Amino acid sequence: MAQLEILVVGGAGYIGSHMVEMLLEQGHRVVTLDDLSNGHRDAVLGGEFVQGNVGDAALLDQVFGEHQFDGVMHFASFIQVGESVIHPAKYYHNNVTTTLVLLDAMRRHNVRNFIFSSTAAIFGEPHYTPIDEKHPEHPINPYGRTKRMVEEILGDYDQAYGLKSVCLRYFNAAGADPEGRLGERHDPETHLVPLVLQAASGRREAISVFGRDYDTPDGTCIRDYIHIMDLCGAHLLALEQLVAGGESAAYNLGNGSGFSVQEVIDTAREVTGREIRVIDAPRRAGDPARLVADSRLAREQLGWNPQFNDLHTIIQHAWNWERKMAGVG
Repeated sequence: MAQLEILVVGGAGYIGSHMVEMLLEQGHRVVTLDDLSNGHRDAVLGGEFVQGNVGDAALLDQVFGEHQFDGVMHFASFIQVGESVIHPAKYYHNNVTTTLVLLDAMRRHNVRNFIFSSTAAIFGEPHYTPIDEKHPEHPINPYGRTKRMVEEILGDYDQAYGLKSVCLRYFNAAGADPEGRLGERHDPETHLVPLVLQAASGRREAISVFGRDYDTPDGTCIRDYIHIMDLCGAHLLALEQLVAGGESAAYNLGNGSGFSVQEVIDTAREVTGREIRVIDAPRRAGDPARLVADSRLAREQLGWNPQFNDLHTIIQHAWNWERKMAGVG
């Protein structure tokens, strides 16, 4: 595809920074907009960087006025489920209100292609697994509801204004840039893979396993982990589809079968060669036994073909990054 000019909102965060890296490597021009509330300036490895909030309409008009964007990628949502229950106003403002400001700026400047990093949390408790695009949507927390609201808004904006979008729903991004230049560094960290590896490196004393009596082969919860670079690849394919004249769509992204908490711990022990202390804890409320997304539609329509879908590779790349963060050999 010809060189594109792309605005990446939230491009200093975990997924956004890997997306910027991939776009630059493929020869596209990138402008990153991030307020650095959760991102890191040094994670943006090139292109133009603008520090600011996506809800700042005047700033957006300035940025859009200086560029001819072919599309916008949105990674600027808050993502912590528990926090969204305690502070729903924070989530509705950041995830919904500021996105409306961005979409209206796109309308003013005639930018018609939007890629939204959504979530499989829009589906709520699974009626069946793996979860396909026809699964009922009943989010059970404010985080999931904010993402579903944006998806509904995008449908209305397509019908009324011709603004095309692709929404990508997934559970757990994992892994790191294979070259070790980028990785996961949330504060606080809530994702299983980096937590397990922090226990391996010594940055964390132990890892807690919440429940061993689920209806799964080893009794621990099964979750869907997608390598960060495969996830970014799907976003790029989605943008290319829209730029080529494609219609709005929504796709679920998953690894097909999922991995259990115990499998992640066992694989991390194998990859790192280190003992990892485990604390058995009671089940957490609202934790389903299995959360796995069905990505067949994305494979068929986007031509998405994940390259790093085995757990060993995901954890090896994440471990390379964790060693760098922890300063261990």
